[in-house]
Amino acid sequence: MRRTKLIQTLAPLTALALLSSGCLSDGGSKATSGAGTGNTSKTVEIMTGMTGDGLNALKMSLDPYAKEQGITIKWSPSDNFNQLIVTRVQGNNLPDIALFPQPGIMKDLAAKGRLAPLDDVLDMPTLKSSMTPGTLEAGSKDGKLYGLMASMNVKSLVFYPKQAFESAGYEIPTSIPELLALTDKIRAEGKTPWCLGIESGPATGWPATDWMEELVLKYGGTAKYDDWINHKIKFDSPLVRQAAGTFEKIAFTEGNILGGRKSIASNNFGTAGNPMFRNPPGCFMYKQGNFVAAKGFFPDDVLADIDNRVGVFGFPPATAGGDNPVEGGGDLAGLFSKDNESAKKLLQYMSTKDFGVAGAKTGAWLSPHKDFDVASYPTQTIQNIAKIAYQSTGIAFDGSDAMPGAVGSGSFWKGMTGWISNQQSLDQALKAIDDSWPAS
Repeated sequence: MRRTKLIQTLAPLTALALLSSGCLSDGGSKATSGAGTGNTSKTVEIMTGMTGDGLNALKMSLDPYAKEQGITIKWSPSDNFNQLIVTRVQGNNLPDIALFPQPGIMKDLAAKGRLAPLDDVLDMPTLKSSMTPGTLEAGSKDGKLYGLMASMNVKSLVFYPKQAFESAGYEIPTSIPELLALTDKIRAEGKTPWCLGIESGPATGWPATDWMEELVLKYGGTAKYDDWINHKIKFDSPLVRQAAGTFEKIAFTEGNILGGRKSIASNNFGTAGNPMFRNPPGCFMYKQGNFVAAKGFFPDDVLADIDNRVGVFGFPPATAGGDNPVEGGGDLAGLFSKDNESAKKLLQYMSTKDFGVAGAKTGAWLSPHKDFDVASYPTQTIQNIAKIAYQSTGIAFDGSDAMPGAVGSGSFWKGMTGWISNQQSLDQALKAIDDSWPAS
């Protein structure tokens, strides 16, 4: 769950404020971690926002190699990564490697000269042929690579109750019109097509932003999607209204959502899909990221028999056979000094297509390499999730995470919640979000 906005409600606002205020030094003495010029230390500090199973999977993949090389890794995990990394850079107390969960702060640090470019550290021709499209671009600034994606997550997923779905004769949709037709078919049969919930405590609304991001990405493609998250395309625009119209058809049509429109804002996002596994199913489709197919979200008995109980397909493209980017994210490994040979050696290993086999076997880690051996994943369900990303036309990072904090984790959440709960119109919501965009 670390990747969702729930954990990062306030940190991006503070971190970006520090960055934009010019508090960061562009020079200075060596880092106290030893990441300064000429460092030959065999101890490498890796700072990360990863915790729990994801961090353990990464350790399982990297620690044995480090030990073989005589390198000691000092792991520095933090739930408050965004704010802490900026504070440490400001104080010139640098880790050797940082794993950035979002590209924004990484690119700001690269622009200020605090991160080392990786183009002559890594085998770029091999990476360009191996990495899932979009992953290198996510870590690049002004044509240079500063962040190597070390792990990946996928959001463009629709889960379904496998046996009931197949017994009913439903077919996987290959386009958004087919998805809407399937929705209508299920409802016409007297069943409920979708489960949907956006409640997340103080972060209520972020699952709805994922829906909008998904649809803007599918209808507009990655170029217009990027323009939108940079406010070159406004919220009150034909593209965003097209996305909102499709969401409205799915979420507001009577009979489409378990509990109806009135239940969406109060239904917890993490367990909203669990009625799929009732007999008969409470719903037949549930859109969410790959993290829900893990302990703490789907019921334990379902997870114990996941390949028989759970089906998954990629949220379909606007037209069958058309451009099909997926929304996702990952952890981008940045290097604070090109002179740190031990840190470079670890990054070089992390860049190989076979890195992460041990972690993949836990089910808590996905490789960003499209030529990674999917047989390393422990279940067919996880293999299918990985293939959805590997076979896509590109990965696009979560849009609201890349927007200014006042919007991405503020007015966008609130606007979607207000619209869904019928407390404001779409016109009012879109205008309020546009008006909240910082002037610079």
